[in-house]
Amino acid sequence: MIKIEAVNRQNKSFIGEFVELPYRLYQGVPQWVPFMKVDVRNMLDPKKHPFYEHSDAQAFIAVRNGQTVGRFAMMENKLYNQVQNKRIANFNLLESENDIEVIKSLFEAGKEWAAKRGLNRIVGPKPFGLGDGYGILVEGFDKRQMMIMMNYNLPYLPRLMEEYGFEKEVDFVSCQIEIAKFSLPEKVKRVAERVLEKGTISVRGFRTRSELRTVGKDIGEIYNKVFVKNWEYYPYTKREIETAIENVILFADPKMIKVLMDGEKIIGFLFAFPDVSRALQRHKGQLNPLSILDLLGESRRADMVSVNGMGIMEEYHGRGGNALLYYEMEKTVKSKHFKYAEFTQVAESAEQMRKDLITLGGVEVKNHRVYRIDV
Repeated sequence: MIKIEAVNRQNKSFIGEFVELPYRLYQGVPQWVPFMKVDVRNMLDPKKHPFYEHSDAQAFIAVRNGQTVGRFAMMENKLYNQVQNKRIANFNLLESENDIEVIKSLFEAGKEWAAKRGLNRIVGPKPFGLGDGYGILVEGFDKRQMMIMMNYNLPYLPRLMEEYGFEKEVDFVSCQIEIAKFSLPEKVKRVAERVLEKGTISVRGFRTRSELRTVGKDIGEIYNKVFVKNWEYYPYTKREIETAIENVILFADPKMIKVLMDGEKIIGFLFAFPDVSRALQRHKGQLNPLSILDLLGESRRADMVSVNGMGIMEEYHGRGGNALLYYEMEKTVKSKHFKYAEFTQVAESAEQMRKDLITLGGVEVKNHRVYRIDV
């Protein structure tokens, strides 16, 4: 018999079980990259994670014969529901043994939690904040996940979800491009070069992490404006943006972060990150001075770069802004010794970008699916 236990901050045993479960499920799986344990603990702690400033969440574990066999967190994003005029619950951090009874037990508890709050649908996985991944992996199980910017799971999980009754909400596809074969069309380059010659729109780069911090707030505000029409949009708060910037800085090579400027105003951005997955795997979710040094070293050795975030304000789309973004993207991914670039988790609603990536030689290598089910 499976028993569902609610996890709270005071129950250190349950929190430990929640955090450690994936290490048993993915033992010996080379494609899995562990999340930082401190990050997972913070997601469960209303005093530490900015999500709880405007919303609620509750973590659960599934226990059978004294052993934890499943986990997840149910979420009520009140800000999202207010902006989108919906009554949706989300879930995240889902892990399960290959057993439909585990999934059934977890989501029956999740439905009860949602119903008590007047919510009528469950959608997920959706993240607690900026920079974390969406969805359950449904294609690309043989590929290593891109750091902690996406989720990894074994092939049985989407099958169990669909057996329980979940349906597709939206897909997020990741494309890979061999950099040696990556070249922008000459027309795009000419447009971008003309924009730069005019001098109205310029590109700003960064040399240090402290420089990046100085514009973090402004980048966050532009992020909110650029993605206002996106499926998952809600306005991220000041503290959510600050937390995301600190997470970005941990993995970033500042020289690979670019912003587009109109005078002194930021109007767009490009985020590229060396793939430090191997270092994350070596340190098994531990964050300490040694692991941080290794992450920095891995960023210099990485043969893959992730482009995970690019956009420009809509009023600049017809003024060469998009061409300039792609121009900078090409220069950025070719600026070091990388062999491959992965364009991480592009929503299917971003139709033009997905077409552009295919035109540039991108191959779809991973697909993450966000699911829905009525309460």
